[in-house]
Parts: sequence; structure tokens; C-alpha cells
Amino acid sequence: MHSRFARGLILPLAQSSFFAIGLLAWNIGAANAVPSFAEQTGQRCSACHVGGLGPQLTPFGRQFKIEGYTMREGKNFTIPLAGMIVASFVHTEKDQPSPPAAHYGVNDNFTLDQASIFVAGGVGSHFGGFSQFTYDGVDRSFAWDQLDLRATARETIAGTSVLFGLSLNNSPGVQDVWNTLPSWGFPYTSSKLAPAPAAATVMSGTLAQRVLGTSAYAWWDSHIYTEAGVYWSPGRHFLSALGVDLADGGAVLKGGAPYLRAAYQKNFGDQNIEVGVFGLFADLYPGDVRDAGADKQRDFGVDASWQFRGNGDNFYQLNARYIHERQNLDASFLLGQAENAHDTLQELHLDASYYWHKQLGVTLSPFVVWGSRDALLYADNRSLAPDSSGIILQVDYTPWGTDVSPLGPRFNVRIGAQYTAYARFDGGGTNYDGLGHNTSDNNTFRLFTWFEF
Repeated sequence: MHSRFARGLILPLAQSSFFAIGLLAWNIGAANAVPSFAEQTGQRCSACHVGGLGPQLTPFGRQFKIEGYTMREGKNFTIPLAGMIVASFVHTEKDQPSPPAAHYGVNDNFTLDQASIFVAGGVGSHFGGFSQFTYDGVDRSFAWDQLDLRATARETIAGTSVLFGLSLNNSPGVQDVWNTLPSWGFPYTSSKLAPAPAAATVMSGTLAQRVLGTSAYAWWDSHIYTEAGVYWSPGRHFLSALGVDLADGGAVLKGGAPYLRAAYQKNFGDQNIEVGVFGLFADLYPGDVRDAGADKQRDFGVDASWQFRGNGDNFYQLNARYIHERQNLDASFLLGQAENAHDTLQELHLDASYYWHKQLGVTLSPFVVWGSRDALLYADNRSLAPDSSGIILQVDYTPWGTDVSPLGPRFNVRIGAQYTAYARFDGGGTNYDGLGHNTSDNNTFRLFTWFEF
């Protein structure tokens, strides 16, 4: 079994890496002839995505991803290419102290949030991938975005069918099939122009697009999921060629960062439940300064999801996650960047969605971040603590998630409105930064359009 496993997984993973890179370079001029995932599977967007547009996955969509994006209708080979454009208008309750980015005002900004091209699909029955390259309309820069290349093979162990897989990806959790982890968690679209709390766990995007990782997973009898992997920081020249600048003072790993994941999923008629655990263990150079060693960040989390498909294609979903991060800040302490050698940071995130006929949706999402008081880490706020909390309300409409649009089967659009209300922001409520700014000043209203084609 081991030799067949190696031939069935390791070789296809290497082939898929060259395949995806080659397609990305070749297909920019061939967009009109390339189908999407929907065309590959012969399904409408609503078969894989709650509400008829990504990334929130249905059980069918989860299975498609976990099987390596290989499911297809018929045996014809297709070259999958897709595009996405997200634009928005952002209004905060009070003018921001300074423009949120160059070329913008202190309030009431229209922006192109992002424009992306995707190479995404499967070849044969063993390997496939999802790769995204994005133009950031706020920063006015190009960079690689999400990457997930997979190889899979099936075996029977003690009478139980087991799907084995390998994933090469560039962000912890981007390979996950449940919309509970930060990589694919709500809100599924946001804008850099909107104020956001400063404190976040490493799992919540600190390493996104700044690392490469390889993980091996097993899907036991379509119920039990186990995964183990490791992430590392590629060289500066490699990341620079892909639009990532490590000189920005962001996270750089020392050595490898192990990642662990386990989950249990089961269907009960029209209902689906998932409960899981995950962990990420990263040693980070503070601000890429290496003379004092590395801080040790240990993230432990639990998550859960419930989906219910009611009458008339109405859809209900609940997602939850909790992350506890232990921070050994010996390096930051020696450099005078942290008051304490040991801190903690915690995050609780919930979201509840209802979609009427897979088209008109409403989502309510409360969140809380809290942790140790540290006069140097959180010197920019009056309470010297990372505490933030609030709630997000989103209403959106996807008219062609279940039907063909007037512009053809490859075109889809979502129109939505978000409102984020903060109860605490960066440690406080009133005059949280000591400069007279209140938490409610950051309450944000956002209108957005999301096109896929």
C-alpha cells in the first residue's frame, strides 16, 4: 500500500505544481475559452456555495474540495480560468484621523477592493488546484493570493474507505473545507479602507501569503478528518517576485511551524454538523529582527458548524470558533517591544446565516478579542490591552446563483451591504486611544458589489 500511496500522491502533487504555474502563465490571453468550476462539474454555483456564490461551502462543495477539485461531469478535459472583481463604498460614523490609504479621503470612499484571476480545476482523478493572483485596488499592487494544490488517492483500510491527500498551500487553514477557520470565515469580503482592531492571533492571517506549507490529510469514511503539516518562510527573492515584501516588518518564521487539524462531520437528513480542533505552533522573529531570537506563538482552537436545508431551498447555517494563543515573547521582551515575557490573546467568533431560495441572505456575526495587558505591545491605546468586540450585520443578494445570467453561465454577481458596530475597539470605549476618539467612531457601513466570471 505504501508504494502505491507514494506513486498516487507525491508524484501527482509535484506535477500539479508545475501544471498550475504553467496554466497561470499561459491562460491570461485565453480567458474567453476557459470554463469555471461550475462548468467542470456541470453544477450551478449554488450546488457548492451557500447563497449561490463563494466561498461559503455546502456539503457538496466541501466534498469537491477535499477530493482535490477533481470531480467533473463527463471525461472532457477543461482548462479552468475565472476572474473576480470586488468594489465598495465605505463610510465610517466619524471621519478617520487620517486617510486610510494613499489617494483616499478621511471618509466616504469608493474603491476597487480587488481584481483577481484564478486558475482552478482538476486534471484526471488524482490532482487539482486552486490558485489566485490579485490586484489590490487600495494598495495599487499585484501579489499572489490564495494557493491550494492537491493530490489525492483512495485506499480501503479494514473495510473502511479512506481518502488520502497532500496539500501545498500558502496560508494556514486555506486548505480547510469548513467556513469556521479565519482563512475562509465570515466576513467573506471586506475592505482595507474600513477600520479594524490591531490585535489578532497568528492563525487569523498573520502568515497568509508569507509562507508555504505542505500537509497530509486523511478523510475517514467521509466522517473523520485528520491533517498534519508544516509551514516555512520562503526566500525573500521568491516572495518579492510574487509581490510580497518582507521588509514591511511583518511576520517571518524561524524554522518550520507545525499545523494540526482534526474534525468530525455527519449528516442527519437535511442537516449537517461539524466539530473540530486545530493548532498552529509558530516561532516568529519580531519585526524580522533576528538578533534576539524568536517569539513562540502557540495557537489552539476549537470550531463547530451546523447547516440545515429547509423547504423551498432555504438555507440556515451557524459557524463558531474559539482560539487561545499562548505567547512566549522573550525576543520582543529583550528588544523592548513587550512589557511581559508571557502574554495570552483569545478570539471568539460566531456567525449565523439565513438564505432565502439560495439568493437573498442575511448574516449576523458577533466577535470578541481579548488578552493580557501589555504597556509596550498595546502602547497605542489608553487601556494598554488588546480587547475589541462588536457585531457585523450583512444583507446580500445573488440573483443568478441558481440560474443562468443574461451574460452567460460563467457570470455571477452579489450585491450586499455590511454594517459593523463596535462595543470596544483596541482596548476601550470612550477615548480609547487617548486622543479623544471613541469606539463608535469606527462603526462602518459598506456597500459592495462582487462579480465573478
